[in-house]
Amino acid sequence: MTVLTAAQPALDSGDTAWLLVATALVLLMAPGLALFYGGMVRSKSVLNMMMMTFGALAVVVVLWTVVGYSLAFGDDLGGGLIGDPLQHLGLADLLGGASNGSGTVPMVLYAVFQGLFCVITGALVSGAIADRARFGAWIAFVSVWTLLVYAPVAHWVFATGTPANPGGGWLVSRTGLIDFAGGTAVEICSGASALALALVLGRRVGFGSEPLRPHNLTLVMLGAGLLWFGWFGFNAGSALAANQTAAEVFTTTLVAGAAGTLGWLVLERFRDGHATSLGAASGMVAGLVAITPSCASVSPLGAVVIGAGGAVVCAYAIGLKHRLGYDDSLDVVGVHMVGGIVGTLGIGLLATASAPTHVDGLLLGGGAGQLGKQLVGVVAVMAYAFIVSGVLGLAVDRLMGFRVDRDDEVAGIDLAVHAETAYDLHTLTTGRSLGHGLLRPLTRPGEDR
Repeated sequence: MTVLTAAQPALDSGDTAWLLVATALVLLMAPGLALFYGGMVRSKSVLNMMMMTFGALAVVVVLWTVVGYSLAFGDDLGGGLIGDPLQHLGLADLLGGASNGSGTVPMVLYAVFQGLFCVITGALVSGAIADRARFGAWIAFVSVWTLLVYAPVAHWVFATGTPANPGGGWLVSRTGLIDFAGGTAVEICSGASALALALVLGRRVGFGSEPLRPHNLTLVMLGAGLLWFGWFGFNAGSALAANQTAAEVFTTTLVAGAAGTLGWLVLERFRDGHATSLGAASGMVAGLVAITPSCASVSPLGAVVIGAGGAVVCAYAIGLKHRLGYDDSLDVVGVHMVGGIVGTLGIGLLATASAPTHVDGLLLGGGAGQLGKQLVGVVAVMAYAFIVSGVLGLAVDRLMGFRVDRDDEVAGIDLAVHAETAYDLHTLTTGRSLGHGLLRPLTRPGEDR
């Protein structure tokens, strides 16, 4: 990712306009993810699933404004581990235009752009605990997780430092990790955190013995389309300018998403006999996940390999949850963590010096040095996110209780937790009101609520 420096050229209206659009595109990914995840769960928990994304959007934006941005992008306090939490407290010092900004875009816009990366990363984690988590416990978890997990990792990966404070995060400034838009900080971090939380909450009722199929594939496809659209802001927006780098990253992002879709569908057709809509959506996301760190490092043909290869690897990886016995409800681990690993290590193999990051990978004559640096980043982020998220999840579970009661899980979280249902498909009583004028639906024996 391009990171703003202490030099202070005049703001550029074209660059600013592009980053405004890119920021809005990243924001659009939140409702896109809510639709994508919402369609993948059963009808009785779709609102709870979508609310976890919208709840993360609300609480993370506030925390990022208050202190999260400062922790991630404040001057390094030493060792490349964390930024100064007081430097940009409340973002007040970023107001006032060019004199308080750096680069060709307003610093406050850059802070908002980065904050939405944190929103998406946190919201991704919720997919691993679908159908069984208390909403209040989730909000408590993602709030503390933002400050203890995401902000430090973002500092390691994205904070390159300034001439006044050249330290920066240890992975990018000292190890030499290349991660243009968040293969480690977003994808691997969310996947490792999701695995830890899935282990804390345990398996859903019926896992391994019931189908637990998506209830609305139309929503899944719509959400996937919005995610792909927003991903251009995620990746190409990370150039922070309307320039050649943004154009090349836009291209590799498009190509990888298409290649990922084809890769997953071809695998399904030969392995299972059918190319499915869920496979198309999953392959597209897997391809985009894999290209996220490498979008400024590979050629368009390299993006085909990264996208298709990432999708095929992820398609096999999602089966690990059944073999190993952990319940990652919506395959956050299999798609985001594994796809992030493929894309991050892919830089060390397929990077070309003609791309914006100007590094050759092992297969293009660059040696194994960059691959080693990428491996350090993968292991460090994965281990840190897994351990801290696991401890935090256990603490929330001990203090609040993270999982809903078994009866509520079986009957439907939407009604039990939110006093609402997603679809008005049932006969209603006329007696008991459940907030906002909603009435409790009656169900027939054996009917799915």
